Amino acid sequence: MTSISEPRPSSTQAAILVAQQQPLVVDTIELPAVLEVGQVLVRVHVSGICGSQLGEIDGVKGPDRYLPHLMGHEGFATVLEIGPGVKQVQPGDSVVLHWRPGAGIQADPAKYRWRGEPLNAGWVTTFNRHAVVSENRCTKVPADTNPDAAALFGCAITTGFGVVENNARLRMGESVVVFGAGGIGLNIIQAAALLSAAAIVAVDLHDSRLALARQLGATHTINSRDADAETLIQEALAGQPLDVFIDNTGVPAVIELGYRLTHSQGRVILVGVPRKGNTVSIYTLPLHFGKLLTGSQGGESQPARDIPRYLRLLQQGRLQLDRFVSARYPLESINDAIAAMRDGATAGRVMVEL
Repeated sequence: MTSISEPRPSSTQAAILVAQQQPLVVDTIELPAVLEVGQVLVRVHVSGICGSQLGEIDGVKGPDRYLPHLMGHEGFATVLEIGPGVKQVQPGDSVVLHWRPGAGIQADPAKYRWRGEPLNAGWVTTFNRHAVVSENRCTKVPADTNPDAAALFGCAITTGFGVVENNARLRMGESVVVFGAGGIGLNIIQAAALLSAAAIVAVDLHDSRLALARQLGATHTINSRDADAETLIQEALAGQPLDVFIDNTGVPAVIELGYRLTHSQGRVILVGVPRKGNTVSIYTLPLHFGKLLTGSQGGESQPARDIPRYLRLLQQGRLQLDRFVSARYPLESINDAIAAMRDGATAGRVMVEL
């Protein structure tokens, strides 16, 4: 077991999901005294808040069997200590924390305690100042990497770009509709622009997000709050067939819309997760003749492979991340940050500084 020369913390501050549809509780938690095989102790500097965490809080997938538990799955951190068997990182390394598995050992989740009782956590959490994560949930990056950018490589960028590259397999000159221009959607738009899509139509309920979508490469924007999205999308395409429809909302009517609009060889990619119990009604015959309807799991990204590639784009000035970060909050105000995401007050990613 190896550590850097500073006192090893026995406790830290964290935001805890105690009950669904309730605010997170920010409190002191106890860290494990000893690292197990494949575990890495890190000091988290900044974390993004993803729509997935809002879904966890809301119980979109149903009752949560693991309450109370820690949260967060994209962040930037410094390695403080490594457990037995860890080879991918060393104390002092700067790392991206990500939820998709990368290189190295998949360790057992850390055993925290809160108020004298066990506190659950997955292989990575980022809403805590210190975290014990699995080796394969952290990827080393240069020490001078912008902290916000590094955190976004944990999900927003790798998922958004992965959806375009791996799920949609978008090609130059194709058309794409991105329904939902939140954190993931905006990076889908940015990736589609980098791949020279001919038409990139962004649809959302908030004008602030649509304005940012324009800056990141959308050729057309539609506010669907009080408008017929289907008609406006067809007008934006100007009679051309729709190649790709990407849904970030999980709303059944939106999924059905995408299935109707795409042509016979089109691709419908589901990023958003429908609430448990919601169903979609489609006529399946087109699936037998080349139409694709598929779900995405983090864009099927491979962090050890993809983060270095996307980092090169950042270094070349081809990623617009300065515009993408809209607000920053301290850990103690994380519930305010979540509220700002819900009401559309922030257009891009909300970052939590720890």
